[in-house]
Amino acid sequence: MFSTLQDRLPRELALAGIADIEAANRFIAQTYLPAHNARFARPAAVEDSAFVAADPQQLAQILCIEEERVVARGNTLAFARLRLQLPKSPIRHHFVKATVKIRQYPDGTLAIFHGPRRIARYMPDGAAIEETCPIRQAA
Repeated sequence: MFSTLQDRLPRELALAGIADIEAANRFIAQTYLPAHNARFARPAAVEDSAFVAADPQQLAQILCIEEERVVARGNTLAFARLRLQLPKSPIRHHFVKATVKIRQYPDGTLAIFHGPRRIARYMPDGAAIEETCPIRQAA
């Protein structure tokens, strides 16, 4: 609609002899928009709301901060002044020199991924979060 208004509205204002902002705002609200809406507005195909509740887990994945790191000797990596020790994993003996992604979620917790697999989770202070199943797929 922007290009429609951008093209037509200045002409309509000139035809109405309007030269100041206050008069233009009155003209738009009282004359132009009612006529425009009467001509172009259509009822919704479905009366129900199109908005749905967002899944908090999906939002956390979207709103996280994600950075890549290379795992250092000792199977550790640095993030935000923390030194995080990677736990033993059935995937690999160690992750030294592997490139991993670290995600910081809105609640401050951290997760480390190797490819699609989450290999570790941490509290905001760097304390490990123990999991019953160490191998999880990325959400």
